Amino acid sequence: MFFGPQGWLIFIVAIVLGMATQGYVNSAYRKNSRVALPSGLSGAQVARRMLDSQGLQHVRIEMVPGTLTDHYDPRADVLRLSTDVHNGVHIAAAGVAAHEAGHAAQHAAGYLPGRLRMSLVPVANIGSQGGPLLVMLGLLLGYGTGFSSLFIDLGIALFAAAVLFQVVTLPVEFDASRRALAALTTTGAVFPGQESGARSVLTAAALTYVASALISVLYLLQFIGLRRD
Repeated sequence: MFFGPQGWLIFIVAIVLGMATQGYVNSAYRKNSRVALPSGLSGAQVARRMLDSQGLQHVRIEMVPGTLTDHYDPRADVLRLSTDVHNGVHIAAAGVAAHEAGHAAQHAAGYLPGRLRMSLVPVANIGSQGGPLLVMLGLLLGYGTGFSSLFIDLGIALFAAAVLFQVVTLPVEFDASRRALAALTTTGAVFPGQESGARSVLTAAALTYVASALISVLYLLQFIGLRRD
């Protein structure tokens, strides 16, 4: 079977890890959203200060709906912050906003892992969905046939690209958090010694990327094992 005992185990682990890490992120954010930012700056103002300090006055900041839907769009040079982060005057909002501004700084500096990550986006989008489908199709065709091996190998290659994307994402996210924590104090958004709350929010968010990458690697190993059976 496509799933089998190992597949179901990975599936259960993925569900548990996903729920646990997301719960941790939400808990860390809620806790630190109750801690007022001493500087009195909103998340948008924190991001603006950090961007300006990096010479990125051209990067616009927009507010978008949703919860923790924050992201930097390198194609439009726009930093999009969720409503609570954009308007929030608390440690959690400052940390998230500065993190996304960190991605803008990476883009401007030509940060190599960030450039590699962007180059992998098209094939990763295809591989994350199409890879497993091709592996399943190859298995349904039966072992030993030419088309079966072709589909399985192609599926593994596509999914491997998606896994590589997730692995490369890790240093990109960690570096953005490093830039954010440094900028929070140097720009005066957070007073020295008070950045621990922002660090806890960013650490919790980073764990979601680690968990996602780990699960993807396990699935890739399972697919490779199926090809060798």
